[in-house]
Amino acid sequence: MNGFWCESALITVNGGTGAPEVAAGVRLETQDGRISNITTGVQPQQGDTKLLGITFPAAANAHSHAFHRVLRGRTHDGRGDFWVWREQMYRSASELTPEKYEKLATAVFAEMVVAGFSSVAEFHYVHHQLSGAPYAEPHAMELALVRAAMSAGIRLTLLDTLYLAGGIGTPLSPEQARFGDAGVEAWLDRLSSLRTAIAKDYSPDLVSVGAALHSVRAVPEEDLKVVARELPADIPLHIHLSEQPAENEACLEAYGTTPAGLLERHGLLSQRLSAVHATHLTHDDIALLGKAGATVVMCPSTEADLADGIGPARELSDAGAAIALGTDQHAVIDPWIEMRTLEHGERLGTGQRGRFSPQELLRAATDGAARSMATPIASSALHIGAVCDLMVIDPASTRTAGSRPLQMTFSATASDVTDVVIAGELLASQGVHRRLGRPGSLLTEALKELS
Repeated sequence: MNGFWCESALITVNGGTGAPEVAAGVRLETQDGRISNITTGVQPQQGDTKLLGITFPAAANAHSHAFHRVLRGRTHDGRGDFWVWREQMYRSASELTPEKYEKLATAVFAEMVVAGFSSVAEFHYVHHQLSGAPYAEPHAMELALVRAAMSAGIRLTLLDTLYLAGGIGTPLSPEQARFGDAGVEAWLDRLSSLRTAIAKDYSPDLVSVGAALHSVRAVPEEDLKVVARELPADIPLHIHLSEQPAENEACLEAYGTTPAGLLERHGLLSQRLSAVHATHLTHDDIALLGKAGATVVMCPSTEADLADGIGPARELSDAGAAIALGTDQHAVIDPWIEMRTLEHGERLGTGQRGRFSPQELLRAATDGAARSMATPIASSALHIGAVCDLMVIDPASTRTAGSRPLQMTFSATASDVTDVVIAGELLASQGVHRRLGRPGSLLTEALKELS
């Protein structure tokens, strides 16, 4: 049994059903990586790990493409749009090998941990060799990502992605060949094999496999029918949805409905679905996603960087959808910036402040993301029974000084994260990963091998 003494911490009582409050002198007892007892107003006991500052639940990253980290600081000059950026992304994907990807992903996941993330949903589609032929080692790319996550100590939901077409009615391009499979049944077989391999060697609390459809551009309607019929019901399902107006236009022309309408047509809208981006939706789309109780994963820093647009987050939440947050292409890896950028987008789009409260934003970074994942994470406040995943904020930095604790979502950044605990283990302190060192050094070495 381990003990953590928090100078102050955001907690709830009654099994997490009470109102969140910031309490002083909080002692957390842990067993098997979960919080087994909470006492407040106490001094530390001998052997306790002291966490000075304000302790929050660690954040969860509901949408990541680890290899996109290559593009940070390299794709921001000149003009263009999402489609121009995509060609640069394809070039980066073409350079990956299992060895290079493991090294890069280890560094990216270490950066996430130091920033305050304890879990990640990795939307993974770089499956095969450049030619599209499988690697000799089954699941070589997938297992490289698993090893990277375990090295960094981050919980991983590996979303194995179905990617069969280059666009509606268009075959895969040579740049996309390594993303594809021989067909939907081949993907389902590979997914099943991957789940078996992961379950044999890893705890489901640390690594689990989910499924993803790249988009309605990349999965023909006939294959959506097969997925709806044959995908196991016990795993999460993600999809990029309506990120670009061109996707909506092509879907309407081919199928007579929007991407959300197409998913609804085949019974794929449900509480297990996570729709990523959902930027360009009709009122009917919003109603469909809300009625289904789906999760919508917003990636505000990426959507801003790629000039995607501002998604209707408040309307989706009001309709019944859960909101989660992700870092997608990793122009920024910072849960606090994602939280407030979501609200800032709402303000810019409506001319109104306070569209999301600070506590709603924190829920999007924790509870909302938990719905997207197969691995457990803490709720938006600490309680008995929750996993012991923590991030500690310095309340007296140049950014946070004077901030009320429950308004840290509007002042803190990852630079203010002093300590990170995952599954009851202190993994990061003062910007340094305790197993791996400084993420900047890891990233520098990994990126030397990639242009």
